[in-house]
Amino acid sequence: MEIILLEHVEKLGKMGDKVTVKNGYARNYLLPQKKALRANEANLAFYEKQKEALEAHNKELLSKAQEKAESLKGFNAVLIRQAAETGQLYGSVTIRDIAAAIKDAGFDVERRCVYLENSIKDLGVYQVKLNLHPEVSQTILVNVARTDDEAKKQAKAFSQE
Repeated sequence: MEIILLEHVEKLGKMGDKVTVKNGYARNYLLPQKKALRANEANLAFYEKQKEALEAHNKELLSKAQEKAESLKGFNAVLIRQAAETGQLYGSVTIRDIAAAIKDAGFDVERRCVYLENSIKDLGVYQVKLNLHPEVSQTILVNVARTDDEAKKQAKAFSQE
């Protein structure tokens, strides 16, 4: 299906690009999220009329994401979990847990912004990427420990590396 992007979509294109995507991706994600329009003459004319307003809206979202990324710079989240003597967690740390820890610290970050390459199943300090906007990302540290004292030791050891 050919579509016109109304905003920058990572790994797909920039605002205003005419791209071809699979029908399900367009119908189930891009169109309902108002990230794209079907590529026909009427929608192309509508896009040309609304182009300035859409660019202004996109710049506003970008500036908000940059402010949020700047405020999250150097942020460390400490998650206290139960674990075996070997350091393996009884369960795992999920995206939901990390998003909740960030919200508890007073930052407004949605769960869909948190990106984990691999699930966290052991104690330690991990780098987690936050995709705040298709053009803005920030890396935070997530410290998974049994106790607060152990978290402090892990953070100290990680900073020395």
